[in-house]
Amino acid sequence: MSMMRTELALTATRTWIGFGLMCLGMFMAILDIQVVATSLPTIQNALAISPEAMSWIQTSYLIAEVIAIPLTGWLTRILSMRWLFTAAIAFFTLASIGCAASDSFAMLVSFRVVQGFAGGTLIPTVFAAVFILFRPRTQGIATTIAGIMAVLAPTVGPVVGGWITQMYSWHWLFLINVIPGLIACVLTPYLLPRKDTNLEGAQLDGLSLFLMAAALACLEIGLKQSPQDGWLSSVCISLFSLSGLTGAFFVWRTLRAAHPIVQLSTFRDRSFAIGCVLSFCLGVGLFGSVYLIPVFLAFVRGHDALQIGSTMLVTGVAQLAIAPIAVALERRLDARLLTAVGFALFALGLGLSTFETRDTDFSEMFWPQVIRGAAIMFCLLPPTRLALGTLSETQVPDASGLFNLMRNLGGAIGIALIDTVLYGRTSIHADALRARLLAGDMTTARAIGLDPGLFASGLSGSLTPDAEAYVRPMIEKAAFVLSVNDAWAMLAAFALLGVLVVPFAWRTSHASAVAIKAH
Repeated sequence: MSMMRTELALTATRTWIGFGLMCLGMFMAILDIQVVATSLPTIQNALAISPEAMSWIQTSYLIAEVIAIPLTGWLTRILSMRWLFTAAIAFFTLASIGCAASDSFAMLVSFRVVQGFAGGTLIPTVFAAVFILFRPRTQGIATTIAGIMAVLAPTVGPVVGGWITQMYSWHWLFLINVIPGLIACVLTPYLLPRKDTNLEGAQLDGLSLFLMAAALACLEIGLKQSPQDGWLSSVCISLFSLSGLTGAFFVWRTLRAAHPIVQLSTFRDRSFAIGCVLSFCLGVGLFGSVYLIPVFLAFVRGHDALQIGSTMLVTGVAQLAIAPIAVALERRLDARLLTAVGFALFALGLGLSTFETRDTDFSEMFWPQVIRGAAIMFCLLPPTRLALGTLSETQVPDASGLFNLMRNLGGAIGIALIDTVLYGRTSIHADALRARLLAGDMTTARAIGLDPGLFASGLSGSLTPDAEAYVRPMIEKAAFVLSVNDAWAMLAAFALLGVLVVPFAWRTSHASAVAIKAH
């Protein structure tokens, strides 16, 4: 009896270590996006890449990632979770070496595509592992570990990327993946439990795969181009129309397939469907805030990547601090209640940032970031259980892919909407500020940083060419700050949408009891 207990304890320990390595691999995949983003100008100069093509270093990764995420379930069925993760981390590591060795734009983008596809499978695989490897009483701890890694990577990414680029070279942005990747690749197959594969599910519907890839790629490219070209431009309308048509055909074909590459029927489970909506809302707010803070600090405050990353660390520290409390509450309280509180706090943290001025810096950003950091854990852990906790083991891999896809799509749409607000609203605010200055509004003069004495001595009424040249940069910066505040308000609205959809989810207490009995 004692020998059996010892063996079970060793098995559990191996599983936890293996899961920890899976989380490390996921962390590196998410971190890779952020560290590269902060150093794009350096890479551009080193490889002589044109400004128009530079964004494809990131876009190629994101398109490959978003295509890979929903395929995770199909890949899990034919490879098993153990070998899918091993293959994914191996390809991700090899592609990282290839990126570091790249001496041309084409070579770098090619390896970024491989990186993105491999990294895209790592994220849903980890969240699926929570409900496949662990019993309900330990799933909260596992979800917390995965959640912290998933949301901490975008937070620390800017400071890590800035530090590496300043201290070493851009090649090390990719080479830092090699040692953790090799460790995870070598050890994970011996630590994770063996599972049978399903060769019946190995039948690949090539047309469905093409339709899904085309729909997601067109959507990503359309979202990327919309802020610059306009949402109603011919290019964007064509891309969105093609995405809609291929997406609709994919759904129609997949729902009728004997062996679909994605189990879309899971959306019939209302808790899962609501969980996906919540994941989308979290993606908008999470990725949007991680994008908006560096934009504000760089343009308005003139901070470098290292200073920006140091400011954003507040969110990560708050997440780590609240994690034990989140786990304890998640075990004892209704997931719907915790989710509603989490999204309400998230909306508050986003809303507090709508009052930024040209002087806003670390101290003014501190408490909104603390609130958002604490809220994120409650916006991730309970909705994950809500969406995946009551599904069968065979449903979880596909469902995890769709759940994580919704968060990524939320992030892509959120960033596109932010850029649209910044591009569209800044000129409107600038015209309004200029009109108020000409009307002699002293409050506006102070708001843009204009000396009241100078303003009173003759800048009101009309502006000479010299006065116009002097005041224009102040007006543009103040108008940009107001546009940033509008973007924060939009993100807060999406968080409030999360609060509103929570009551539509099924109660989870009965379902959780059924799941526990099943285990």
